[in-house]
Amino acid sequence: MSQADREIELKFLCAPQDLAAVLAAAPEGDDETRELISVYFDTPDRVLEKAGASLRVRESGGKRVQTLKRGKGLAREEHERPVEDLRPDPDLGPLRELLPPEGAAALQPAFHVRVQRRQRLIRYGGAQIELALDQGEVRGGDRTSPICEVELELKAGEPKALFELARELSTAAPLYLSFDGKAAQGQALTAGSRPQARRREEVVLKPEATTAEAFQAAARNALAHMAGSAQALREAPAPEAIHQLRVAARRLRSLISTFAPVVGDGRAEDVKGELKWLAKACDLARELDVFADEAPRWAVGLKPAPEGLPTLLAAAAAARGPAAAEAAFAASSERFRSLLLDATAWVETGDWLADPGRGRDRDRPARAFAADALDRRLKRLRRKAKGFAGADDAHRHELRIEAKKLRYAAEAFASLFPAKRATAFIARLKTVQDELGALNDAAVVGPLLAGLELDPAAAFAAGELVGVRSAEAPRRLAAAGRALDRLLEAKPFWR
Repeated sequence: MSQADREIELKFLCAPQDLAAVLAAAPEGDDETRELISVYFDTPDRVLEKAGASLRVRESGGKRVQTLKRGKGLAREEHERPVEDLRPDPDLGPLRELLPPEGAAALQPAFHVRVQRRQRLIRYGGAQIELALDQGEVRGGDRTSPICEVELELKAGEPKALFELARELSTAAPLYLSFDGKAAQGQALTAGSRPQARRREEVVLKPEATTAEAFQAAARNALAHMAGSAQALREAPAPEAIHQLRVAARRLRSLISTFAPVVGDGRAEDVKGELKWLAKACDLARELDVFADEAPRWAVGLKPAPEGLPTLLAAAAAARGPAAAEAAFAASSERFRSLLLDATAWVETGDWLADPGRGRDRDRPARAFAADALDRRLKRLRRKAKGFAGADDAHRHELRIEAKKLRYAAEAFASLFPAKRATAFIARLKTVQDELGALNDAAVVGPLLAGLELDPAAAFAAGELVGVRSAEAPRRLAAAGRALDRLLEAKPFWR
């Protein structure tokens, strides 16, 4: 992909009332205001969306331009061409290879975007950057959704300047780094969904990918997972949003450790520390959500139900409110905004990319690095698995963490290996993680409930529930042991 076919851009969500402050804080430059009207196209079965691509025809000042975008991260693939009307040209860039055989005939309007853009071309840090403030709406059918964004696009110079300018503008207003363009907002609108907790997307690596490219692809995936889940959490502190934000933070932290020979510098440790803070901010709310899901099932085994059970459940629900608020506050905080921006800057432009001491590992084929890294992870898991039957809660928790780290690494590298074998191995790994997770839930429920302010009847009910949970331990231990044996007997998909 040539420089001409790349768009290097940062996009931020911003409140409408803060746009003026952002513009005032920006360096001086040539200003322009214009209205942009865009029609986005896709096939009825959303071929482009599924391929991670978007296609639009944008009209401004009487001119129309067709644009195809593909990819995630700082630099995305972009192909543009002037067109006479709203009919897309299937010969633009790789569009024809993405479309079904009927080509342009399969395309139809999916949604419309209309924004008022205030645009300024500025010089900053030796670079030429276009600042764009977009406010308007996306419309799909009879649904509409507001848009308010700040975009920084690199026109010339080094990408580091984008991040430096973003940090400066972030002191003037809360700017939330976003990995979703207007196309993603339109796609969510036409699907009838509000911002939802982002789940992990598959990491797809090219066979010839280097280890540095593999890390960047996996890290971008995790950062998008984190940003999307945080946005959903700011909208509403739903259990799934808290869970996915916590998972995203832990996943990125684990990936940094897996790729330590390539990226493991002091900056990496700083990022890991901030990710640990973010995950911890979600811990209590997540534990209370798990309890709320599981408690009714445990209570079935109590006949008759303890008198204090309703009071216990109400106390847990009341405690969930402040715990969820703590998670939502973390996702809204300046510390989180800095974490997301700084982590992205490090992934995309960090010193590790030019460190001569890491060049050999950095440029090594990702498949070879993956085999060694997964070997190390599996070896650590085998070592922790010894004596599992007689292990205590703390040791089983450590084993669960090793299983989780192996799973995160396996998912990051899976696309480099035969799909069937990778899927089967990861499925066994997930079963181990689920069984060990159930044992961990049983271990933490006692201290969790002990931290609530309970009257005697509710405290008695808590003890009864803990007893029911503990009674399941032998069955869970046996199931976890069988799952662990099946995993360790399986042939690693990377060998």
